[in-house]
Amino acid sequence: MWQRRAFLKAAGAGFAASLMPRQVLALERSELVFASAVQTTAGGYGAVLLGERGDLIAAIDLPDRGHDITISQEAGRGVVFARQPGTFALVFDPSGREAPVTLTSIAGRHFFGHGVFSPDGRLLYATESDFEAARGVIGIYDATDGYRRIGEFPTYGTGPHEMLLMPDGVTFVVANGGIETHPDFGRTELNLETMDPSVVFIDRRDGRLVGQLRLEAGLHQLSIRHMAIDMRGRVWFGCQYKGAPSESPQLVGYATLDGEIRLIELPTDTLRDLRNYVGSVAMSADGGTVAVSSPEGDLLVAIDADGGRPVLVETLRNGCGLAADGAGFVATSGLGEMIGIAGADRQQQKFEFLFDNHMLRVG
Repeated sequence: MWQRRAFLKAAGAGFAASLMPRQVLALERSELVFASAVQTTAGGYGAVLLGERGDLIAAIDLPDRGHDITISQEAGRGVVFARQPGTFALVFDPSGREAPVTLTSIAGRHFFGHGVFSPDGRLLYATESDFEAARGVIGIYDATDGYRRIGEFPTYGTGPHEMLLMPDGVTFVVANGGIETHPDFGRTELNLETMDPSVVFIDRRDGRLVGQLRLEAGLHQLSIRHMAIDMRGRVWFGCQYKGAPSESPQLVGYATLDGEIRLIELPTDTLRDLRNYVGSVAMSADGGTVAVSSPEGDLLVAIDADGGRPVLVETLRNGCGLAADGAGFVATSGLGEMIGIAGADRQQQKFEFLFDNHMLRVG
């Protein structure tokens, strides 16, 4: 993770010079930098960079609702992906010296909210939907050539959502939510009876399928959406259940490159309060604690990654965004609040914008 010094190096020497005095002060006061898509109280959309005390360092406008953000210090760029199914991704220069570049999904494809850079920052990868064929793909964009789309890999499933790069720098892990959508029907879920979610590992060099893991057949309506990687290289995932509301399957588990996939056992009352919905997953800075959120249940849960047991349960109305923050996590809400949990020394704050589902620690 970037510390402020690394962030400034990636942003460029002119970054601080481009800021207003109050923004310079905000940056100087901050050891950590966070990024999130937001909605303004006037109804517009944007993305913000915040210091660890919640000071606003920079903001950009978006044409529509954003979702997740990825940033590459090697490329010196960040990308905000549209909420699924969205048709734009906005590439921005953290220094503000160059105007943002808006990417538009090609015919027959939609962005699905998430993506990552290659370790050298030369390529950008995005989860997308080939909606006519009801299959997921990873769009490949050349960051050295104006983010020209140069190809795609299959995700070996339907409805891909979050993708991460494993610590080996070679293997993608992708959460195929298993849900089919089509622009003719908006966000309507078209195949709830035949859903087929999976966690897949893909070689980023050639798109080769390394491994594909599914939960037991009776859990085919448990859509796998968001992930984080722990200190042992296990991929923790959070799910959203699309079956009968009267049912309450477990929602959090992990998968490994050597073929293990399992759900952990959360206590009945905690599981009930998650309300069949996990909206975000994050790992602590030391990789020992995983946090999950449910904006549907107004609940945040921190779990000991080694033992798989909850160590903290906190309420936050419409809380969803999560990011590592020192010893714990920072959590944000769709009502514009930010709090610290699980050891984070942070006062609760209220902002004049509403946070979207994800928070990224970038420095």
